[in-house]
Amino acid sequence: MTSARQQGALAGILSSATGVVEDDGGVSTTAELAAAASDLAARLAAAGLKPDEPVVVTVANRAADLAAVFGIWQSGGVAVPLHAGAAETTRAAVLEQVRPRFLMADGQVLTLSDAPPPERPLLAGAALVVFTSGSTGKPKGVVLGHDRLSGKLDALQELLRLSPADTVVLPLQLIFIFGLWVMLLSLRAGARLSLVGKFSPAALRARLPATTVLATVPSMLRTLFAEGVMEAPALRAILTGGEGLGAHLSSEIERQLPSAGVFDLYGLTETGSCDFCLRPQDAATGRGAIGRPTPGVAYEIAAGTAGVPDPDAGELLVRSPFGMLGYLDNPALTAEAFREGFFRTGDVARRRPDGMVEIIGRIKEIVSRGGNKIAPAEIELMLSAHPAVGQVLCAGVPDPRLGEALHVAVVLKAGCSASPEDLRAWCKERTERFKVPDAVHVVEALPTGPTGKALRAGIRDLVRGTSG
Repeated sequence: MTSARQQGALAGILSSATGVVEDDGGVSTTAELAAAASDLAARLAAAGLKPDEPVVVTVANRAADLAAVFGIWQSGGVAVPLHAGAAETTRAAVLEQVRPRFLMADGQVLTLSDAPPPERPLLAGAALVVFTSGSTGKPKGVVLGHDRLSGKLDALQELLRLSPADTVVLPLQLIFIFGLWVMLLSLRAGARLSLVGKFSPAALRARLPATTVLATVPSMLRTLFAEGVMEAPALRAILTGGEGLGAHLSSEIERQLPSAGVFDLYGLTETGSCDFCLRPQDAATGRGAIGRPTPGVAYEIAAGTAGVPDPDAGELLVRSPFGMLGYLDNPALTAEAFREGFFRTGDVARRRPDGMVEIIGRIKEIVSRGGNKIAPAEIELMLSAHPAVGQVLCAGVPDPRLGEALHVAVVLKAGCSASPEDLRAWCKERTERFKVPDAVHVVEALPTGPTGKALRAGIRDLVRGTSG
């Protein structure tokens, strides 16, 4: 038998939940899901799963995915979510880093290897390994602990006050920390959890009449509003984050959904998510800010940050008791990510006179497209493999709907030809849809800076010149 200590602090949430879970296929009671989780846990134990051993689980916002994650936890394992529709390159990268013996898919426990993964002290007490985009293009495995994530749920419940009377609609995928904590908090609060498998305006609109809490990203909201008037009479709260809300979208929410308070959240997977919140009562005075720290979180703004001319601005540093245990198998990267106990966010911020914090730029090159974080180097590496491509440079460009759109400049090899449509089609066959460039620009030379180095900011100038 697996001990309660090995199971971790989150393992019992499902068995004590009182709500129901709806997905695109119907409705399941939490009792049914708890029984399925227990069955999966027994199968993993019978297969010889060791305490704190990572298990990859494919997810697609199905109720059964919850049973799989909790089954792993109840067996003493660590869940590693992987989207069921992930591109083969993404899947291969995750499996290469995790080196799991077991993979759970569609309720089945599949054995990938007879050899157990290496001993990893970092995984002691871990609940999840969540993969995020790395600046080098290689995904980073963020290790999150049971106790820390459970503590974060306490802090978020204090802020959001979910209850059994709520119907929480979740179109955010369960491979991301935002979707994961909303799922866990909803279950723990006894709310009705409605999982949307694949976002579309029609799918989301069909669920809005009964929705009291909607967890989403601004790009989804912009798409919804573009489709016409929103009918959501019971909606009391919108939980959003991942990108800036923007003045126009804020005004549209106020106009169409006056009873829905917006909790505009800022945070990173590494810090446990939701480090700052602009609360509904501060929306009018705090527009443009990320608000104030959530319970338990401290921050600093680093003075003298290189490349930041504003003396009142600097890199935003966050210290949280709910943050990651570290990056999987990468202690050097873990050490580099912190400065005297504060996580280096890579965002440039300043403190306003009213005490709120606002983000004014980024140091890191990660693109935030519709709330999805994309490493330009990953896209560049993929397109460099095209036989006609000689040079490639990728960057995010401000976009009214997505926050940032993904633009790529490509220099073709001498004597070769390929259209922008050809190159986007190449990407579609090799990566997830959200990583496919929004625009490819075939140019004679990449934009460069004064030193002759390829300059990502030059892509923004290129786009302005094209549109102008």
